[in-house]
Amino acid sequence: MLPTVLQLYDQRVSLNEFESVLRRSKKPIDLLTLSACQTAAGDSRATLGLAGVALRAGVQSTLASLWFVNDADTVPLIQNFYKQIQKPGVNKAEALRLSQLKIISDANGHPAIWSPFVLVGNWQ
Repeated sequence: MLPTVLQLYDQRVSLNEFESVLRRSKKPIDLLTLSACQTAAGDSRATLGLAGVALRAGVQSTLASLWFVNDADTVPLIQNFYKQIQKPGVNKAEALRLSQLKIISDANGHPAIWSPFVLVGNWQ
């Protein structure tokens, strides 16, 4: 099994490096979105994968995926999620639910687009 890493444009970031960067944040991070493949899938070092490392480092909540996703296909879901959380009275969990329902109602609303996402940590 390959170790969990965060792939940047030109380098890989280990779990320890990722956690260190998050811990150095001067302000608490309320929401971190990890919309790439399997960012909430765990391994022997991180139960919830990169999402779990983020929580351990002090991030309040993380939106992440449980399995491989096509990044281009999930853009509408992520965009709608951010539109929804800007609305008064809509918490993060409700924003995700509304965004998933919008994708489900679309003609191309395949479950591979909306179902892999999970919100961990503070859902409000």
